[in-house]
Amino acid sequence: MSVKSINDEVHFQAELQAAGIRLVVVDFTATWCGPCQRIAPHFETFPSKYPRAIFLKVDVDKCQDTAAAQGVQAMPTFIFYRNKSKIDRVQGASVEALEAKIQQHIGSGGNDDSGEDYGQGLMDLNTFISKNQCECLNEADDHPLEHSLTSAGGYLQSDCDEQLILSITFNQAVKIHSIKFKAPPKLGPKNVKIFINQPRTVDFDMAESFTSVQDLVLEPKDLEGTPVNLRYVKFQNVQNIQIFIKDNQSGGEVTQLDYIGFIGSPIITTKMEDFKRIAGKKGESH
Repeated sequence: MSVKSINDEVHFQAELQAAGIRLVVVDFTATWCGPCQRIAPHFETFPSKYPRAIFLKVDVDKCQDTAAAQGVQAMPTFIFYRNKSKIDRVQGASVEALEAKIQQHIGSGGNDDSGEDYGQGLMDLNTFISKNQCECLNEADDHPLEHSLTSAGGYLQSDCDEQLILSITFNQAVKIHSIKFKAPPKLGPKNVKIFINQPRTVDFDMAESFTSVQDLVLEPKDLEGTPVNLRYVKFQNVQNIQIFIKDNQSGGEVTQLDYIGFIGSPIITTKMEDFKRIAGKKGESH
C-alpha cells in the first residue's frame, strides 16, 4: 500500500468516489514548500500504518483547480473526507497533529464503528458531530455525553434521576436512517422521544409536552448495538437531533448509555469557509 499521487480533478473525484465510506486523507503539497518536504516521508508511512484509510497526494501547482475547489490556501494542508464529504482538516507540518486527527476519525482500535459499511451509501455519522456544540441535561459529572459518542470506552450516566436529554449538533446537514444504542440491559434507555432542528436544547418540561418527530420503545435486545430504524422520510435534513430518554429498562433512577451512533449519509454541501476571500479581511464589511 502506498500514497497515490493525483493527476487532475477527474482523477481526484474518481478516487473519492471509489473510496466510498472509507476515510480519505489528502496531502495538498508543493515541491517548493520546505515544511511539505519535511513531513512527506512521515505521510508515506501512513498507508501501511493505517490500512483502513486511503492516502492521496495533490501537487497544488499541477492540480490548481482541485486545490482551489477545496479551499487550500497554504501548504501543507491535509483534508479528511468520508463519502466524498469533507469532515476535517489540518494545516501545517505537525506529524503529531496529523496522526491525532487520523486516529480520531479512523479509530485507534478495532472496536470503532466509523469504518463500518451499512450498504446503500449509509455510514456512521458520528464523525460529523460538532462535539463543542453538543450538550446533555442531567449528565453525571464523571460520565458525560462525550463518553457515549465514541466506542473507545467510558459511558454516559444520568445524575439526579433516570431522565436525560441529549442535544447533538452536526457540522453539516445529514440524513439519518437509524440509531445504534449500546447499554447495559437494565440501565439502558426504554422510552425515547426524538426531536430535530430545534433552535435550542429543549428542557424536560418541553420534552414531555412537545410532539416528537418519532417515539421509540426500546427492548433489551435493542441495546446491543443493532441499528434501530427511524422513519427515514422524516429525517432527511437534520442539523441537530435531540433525544429525550424518559426512563430505563428497570425503572430505576440511574440510566446508562455506553454508546449512541447515528447511521445515514451527509447531504453534500459547500461550506462557506471553503471559499477564498476576494477582498478585505475576515470580519470586514464590503
